[in-house]
Amino acid sequence: MVTKQDADLSRADSLAREIFSDVANKWAFLIIETLGDRTLRFSELRDAVEGISHKMLTQNLRMLERNGLVEREVHPTVPPRVEYTLTEPGQGLRATVDSMCGWTQRYLADIEAARGRFAR
Repeated sequence: MVTKQDADLSRADSLAREIFSDVANKWAFLIIETLGDRTLRFSELRDAVEGISHKMLTQNLRMLERNGLVEREVHPTVPPRVEYTLTEPGQGLRATVDSMCGWTQRYLADIEAARGRFAR
């Protein structure tokens, strides 16, 4: 049973803080955005998320699966075919990720200008 303390992001030992820490990283966001409504194989994800290493993709997919955001399906073929799909909670987080992506695109020029002023 989830307690009020578990849901309290201000508590360092809360489950909510642990989950937030897990999923609030660029690779997790990019994986979620890339999966979207699709089911993709590991190699398709790796090719679609430019710059991600095999190790980082593996770690993030395991973390997303452990948190119930991604479902991993292994097909009994030779070699095994493994596919990844967002779960319902993963789709819920996707809406937030989509908003973050939109925010980034909307304010990219403003952020670039601010960084330019800071660098002087």
